[in-house]
Amino acid sequence: MTGKLLMGYQGWFACPGDGSPRDGWIHWFRRQEATAENATVDLWPDVSELGADELFPTAMTMPDGSPANVFSSFNEKTVVRHFKWMAEHGLDGVFLQRFSASLRDPATFAFRNRVAENVRLGAEKHGRVYAMMYDISGQPGATLVATLTNDWAYLVNTLHCTDSPRYLRHKGKPVVAIWGLGFTDRPGTPQDAEAVIQFFKAAGCTVMGGVPTSWRTLKDDSKTEPEWAAVYRSFDVISPWAVGRYASDTEIDTFRRNRIEPDLVEAKAHGIDYLPVVFPGFSWNNLSKGRPNQIPRRGGDFYWHQVFNAVDAGCTMIYGAMFDEVDEGTAMFKLAPTKAQSPAQGTFVPLDVDGLNLPSDWYLRVAGEATKMVRGETRLRRKLPINP
Repeated sequence: MTGKLLMGYQGWFACPGDGSPRDGWIHWFRRQEATAENATVDLWPDVSELGADELFPTAMTMPDGSPANVFSSFNEKTVVRHFKWMAEHGLDGVFLQRFSASLRDPATFAFRNRVAENVRLGAEKHGRVYAMMYDISGQPGATLVATLTNDWAYLVNTLHCTDSPRYLRHKGKPVVAIWGLGFTDRPGTPQDAEAVIQFFKAAGCTVMGGVPTSWRTLKDDSKTEPEWAAVYRSFDVISPWAVGRYASDTEIDTFRRNRIEPDLVEAKAHGIDYLPVVFPGFSWNNLSKGRPNQIPRRGGDFYWHQVFNAVDAGCTMIYGAMFDEVDEGTAMFKLAPTKAQSPAQGTFVPLDVDGLNLPSDWYLRVAGEATKMVRGETRLRRKLPINP
């Protein structure tokens, strides 16, 4: 993980007719109605490179009258294409999100397994890395430990994920991430968390924890029982959540002083690697009735400032939220540049919303430059070194 910028990969998009056992609109629309009123995404994907067998028409149209198409993560060709984009832009790879609460449903279990296989194929074909990240949101606490440990056995013994030469390893061990332990609104006791961490360590893994912003102080978004202090410090890699925690340059700098720098000191004192989170902007109007373009991207300046601060503070690895998260407006892959390339109906946030003319792959380019800086291939620069 050292010297890498690794992105989160949701891989949760499904469409009617995509051949998946879900056979419906997942993470695109509510109520199985593909209309603007039911859209749950704020960013519209650029699907211009996708083949006819990768496109799924909605009930919406583009300004020229053609169907407004989206994609499915169940489609091997599309996921492999995403990894091609990563390779073309010099990106290292991803953490594939695996939502533990949904694994109880046979159709969703089969869907997520297929996506995992697609991700493996993409990583192997295009020389990227990938690792599994369990998100425990919505998981019943009573079955938390059993769900994670049983599923890992399935991934290792049946899907053979860790046999892949492209499965991410850190310090010689396969990486597994658990996101959500210790958050006030997520399941699990300190004892549950300890059992999960010790299981994965005994299985020979490097264990990464996606933890609350206030893991170090047990305040705000962290549960407050004193036992959590030891839990957090038992991870091999710790990654405090940062999405939405700041929106301006001043707040980014304050976050560095109050969070990143003291977090780094604490992590180093306990022999833990530290993986800060950066994000390009935020918008979830269609998903949660928030303000469109709630945290503006400013053409990549918002993202770059975060990366610069992290590397300048001494961080040697970074987690990028997210590769394909169009629901909350943090996606970094190819996106609709203008309103003319977005559906004619509904409210969506094109890349030119802040008054800049940007190509659809602009944020992949920005992330590529950020990756070079994390690796030390280019010097530290406070300003984004490329122009559209």
